Parts: sequence; C-alpha cells; structure tokens
Amino acid sequence: MQSRLAADLSPKTIRFYNSILTRFFSDVDADKATESIIEKFLLQFNNPGNRARYYQVIKTFYLWRERSFNLPNPIINMQAPRVGKLILPSLTQDQVMQLINSTECLRDKAIIALLTESGLRLSELTNIKVNDINWENSTIQIIGKGKKEALAPLGNLSSLYLKQWLSKYRPDGNIWGLNQWGITSMLRRLEAKTGITCNPHTFRRTFAVLLRKAGIDTMTIKELGRWESLEMVQRYTRSFSFQDSMKFYKSPLS
Repeated sequence: MQSRLAADLSPKTIRFYNSILTRFFSDVDADKATESIIEKFLLQFNNPGNRARYYQVIKTFYLWRERSFNLPNPIINMQAPRVGKLILPSLTQDQVMQLINSTECLRDKAIIALLTESGLRLSELTNIKVNDINWENSTIQIIGKGKKEALAPLGNLSSLYLKQWLSKYRPDGNIWGLNQWGITSMLRRLEAKTGITCNPHTFRRTFAVLLRKAGIDTMTIKELGRWESLEMVQRYTRSFSFQDSMKFYKSPLS
C-alpha cells in the first residue's frame, strides 16, 4: 500500500486502512482470494456500513496490487454493498447554545463555538496559534487534511469568546493549552453532563447542516469546510428537507 500511503494520508486514515486489511489478511489468503471468498468475508458484517467500508479498503488494496505488480484483481467486477442513505446526526442551534451555556470556562465555550462556526477538524482546532488568527478578515490559517495550508472562517461568537479567553491566557504553543486528547476529554465530560452528543465530527456535520438551513448552497459549504468532494457535504446535509428548502423558495414568475 506504499503508493496509497504516500498520498499524504492522515495518520488516522492510515490506521483505519491497516486495521481493516489486518482483519482481512487474517481471514483470507489475499493471493488466492476469489470474488465469492471476498463476498463471504464481507457478509459476516451485519452492519451495511461496515461492509461498505471493508469493501472500499479491500478494493483499493487490489487496485494497488494490480497496478503495481500486474496481478489479477478478484474484486474488479464485484458490486459495492448497498448502503441506505443514513441521516448522520448533527446538533441544532439550541443544542449548541445549551452546550456553551453548560460550561463556565471561556476556553471551552470558545472551543465549542469554533467547532460549530468554523467546521474545524480536531487536529486543525488543536494546532491553532495566536498568529494564525486574522481578526480583521475573520479567518484562521490552519493545516488541513493532507497537511495542506488552508483558511477557515471565524464566526462572531467564536471571535467574542476567543478574545475573552486570550485576554486571560498567554499561550506558549497552541491557544488552548490542551492536546487533542485533552479537548476530546473535555467534550466527553460535557456530553455526560448534558446528554447531548458532543464530539468534534458531530460539530463538523452541524457546521454544514446549520449553514445549509441558513440558505447557503452546498458548493459554498464545501469550500468553507475544506471538503474535497461535494458528495461528503451532501451526505452531511441529508437531514435538510423539502420544507427547509421552501423557506428560501421564490416563485420564478412573481
């Protein structure tokens, strides 16, 4: 998988590929596998989403093997497992405000507001330094997926809490004084306290859904959230309904 791993994949993605392929190789002889053997392996997973994830990684492995060593590809004609169009969970604006109001710490309020208003990934959020923030242009310079430099939007509430937090805290490194585990632990404690799902990726979906409900088109959301494909934004905003769309409808002939 060296060619795949060389494509600036994140450590998390590499671990994901390794865990799936380790399981696959422990059950199946990759050199002797046939389409029926691979299909039987996939059917052991009752969750369609799990089957689809395993299928995608196995397919990538055999494509790499075929292109690198000109070996047969037993999965080339296999159809991808069907997965229902799940509505992925996100938070309402009221739930986000409840989380913010449930903590007395300015740092934690700023983290929640920033995750929601900027759509930051956990690694992006963790590594923010004072000089990365452009208060005048309301943007934050971040190192995004694949170690690419990018800009993220800075919302009004995030800006308010950040200024209050930084007036009290002089950071030596990132602006939080926490690593990724520290931020995750804080969010878990808040989830236990409020009963509201509280993890970085739920906030990223919430960012997309709240913007869509505000009438922002999916292409603009893709650029603001630094997604590589429009498909991911569409998956995240699947809860956006026809009735939501009607709020922005204008009769073409009126």
